[in-house]
Amino acid sequence: MYAVLPRMMERNGGVILNMASIAALVGLPDRLAYSMSKGAVYAMTLSVAKDYLPYKIRCNSISPARVHTPFVDGFIAKNYPGQESEMLARLAATQPIGRMGTPDEIAALALYLCSDEAGFITGCDYPIDGGFVKLNN
Repeated sequence: MYAVLPRMMERNGGVILNMASIAALVGLPDRLAYSMSKGAVYAMTLSVAKDYLPYKIRCNSISPARVHTPFVDGFIAKNYPGQESEMLARLAATQPIGRMGTPDEIAALALYLCSDEAGFITGCDYPIDGGFVKLNN
C-alpha cells in the first residue's frame, strides 16, 4: 500500500480498499489471531482515510462473512471427506440469508467502492455478510 501512496499523492487522488472480515466486528470462537489481524485492518482503514484526506485519497474496507470459494471446498474435502454436502449445508445455515456469499458479490462491492460513483465514501467498513452481524440471534 505505502509503495503506491506517493503516486496517488502526486496524482492528487486515489482509492485504497482493504479486506477486513466480520471477525473484526463480532467475536468468533477459536479465531483470536484472525480476529485481531482483521481488527487491525479495520483500524488501519480509519487511520489511512483520515491521514490522506488532504490528498483526495479515499480508504474503505470490506468485511465479508463466509464466502464459498475453491479454498472452502478444498478445506472441507480434506478435513471432512465424504461429508462435503453436509458441511456446506452447515456453513450456509450459519448465515441468516441461508447461504454463503460468492466471490462475484464481493467483487461487485469492491468495484463500486473503487469507482467514481463512490466518491463521497471514505473511512467506512462494509459488512457483506448475509445478515450475519446484525441479524444473527
